[in-house]
Amino acid sequence: MQNHSRRLFIAQMATLSLGSAALSVLGGQKAGSAKSLKVGMLIPGQIDDGGFMEAGYQGLLKIEQELDAETLYIDQIAPEMDPLTNALRELSAAEPDLIFAHGGQNAQAVEQVAPEYPDQTFVIVQGNITGPNFTSYEVLQEQSAWLAGAAAGLLTQTQTVGHISGIRVRPGLKGRAAFADGLRHTNPEAEFLTIFCGDQDDAELAKAVALAEIEAGADIIFTMLNAGRVGAIEACQETGTYQIGNVRDWYPVAPEVFIASAIADVSLASFLATQDYLSGSFDLSTQHKIGLEVPEAVRLAMAPTVPLFVQAAVRGLSAKIVSGEIEVADEYDGEEFELEGLV
Repeated sequence: MQNHSRRLFIAQMATLSLGSAALSVLGGQKAGSAKSLKVGMLIPGQIDDGGFMEAGYQGLLKIEQELDAETLYIDQIAPEMDPLTNALRELSAAEPDLIFAHGGQNAQAVEQVAPEYPDQTFVIVQGNITGPNFTSYEVLQEQSAWLAGAAAGLLTQTQTVGHISGIRVRPGLKGRAAFADGLRHTNPEAEFLTIFCGDQDDAELAKAVALAEIEAGADIIFTMLNAGRVGAIEACQETGTYQIGNVRDWYPVAPEVFIASAIADVSLASFLATQDYLSGSFDLSTQHKIGLEVPEAVRLAMAPTVPLFVQAAVRGLSAKIVSGEIEVADEYDGEEFELEGLV
């Protein structure tokens, strides 16, 4: 289990005690000023993981900077019920107006804790539930994942494509299903190697799994990882294998490795939800979904080396998803890649 690191970003340099832990107060509003909105976020991971968790943190910073809100967060929480519910209670004790639980793995914890704090409002980022004082905002990463699969089907030379993710949460499962569906759409004969290795942040494990998929013939691997992605990048660099990233554009990080990235800017989920809250258009009864129709949030970013015919094909397929002509699958019932003794 990870150590619990709890940090509050609010008004002044100080230390508060919430529950059994001390929380550092590290800046934000100017002394003597009063902000009208206070926003908290639970981040069950590292805020510098280069992926999903960092995107959540960036969304919180955007809320602070552009919406003039007082912000606080708790990060490095293990994705298990007791740590998650305890962290939500600590956030709630600080009495923010909005509490974001960043990641679908928080849904059950919110369902348990939200009734204890009926005067506060909770939002699950990448969730699919609603209640009297909680709702969900979801960036449809499965739509960009579908396009990633379609592109991989057009680009693979070995006719074998891999996928690596960590824990089996609903957004990750949907993303895997969509990628497989896109791959079948453009290349129904391609072999698909897919695995959930059990950890989003273990770089050594991710490297071992990537090397195993490469050994099995994969020349393109779609990674839905957080800090563990570093290991998969190393494996691809050592073997000359291509990779498709997710959440943000990874091409500038390793242009020799990344041929595309399935953009799903989940930082916009919390930002848009806060805008709705401030404008009075916030609706607790609705599961809010953000897809390819908002290209700054969801799209497939492709490397400049990707052939023009593939880029044109992806644009056409994207338009068909937006129009409803293509329905993105969200269930996968195929085989999984098994590594005995490794995962």
